Amino acid sequence: MTRSESENTDSEHIREQFREALDRKNHQHSMHGTAPAGDSKVHEAHGPADHKREFRRKSG
Repeated sequence: MTRSESENTDSEHIREQFREALDRKNHQHSMHGTAPAGDSKVHEAHGPADHKREFRRKSG
């Protein structure tokens, strides 16, 4: 085996290891989204907005 062939196999081996690590990482992040698609985790974040907002001038 020549030096360039050895470097190619080493770089391919390293690339494969990085791909496997990236796949594991992506798989772990995909497991956290347990909410069904379209369903928000936030419900009624704000109170009723049925009153008009009041602004007052600062006195002093």
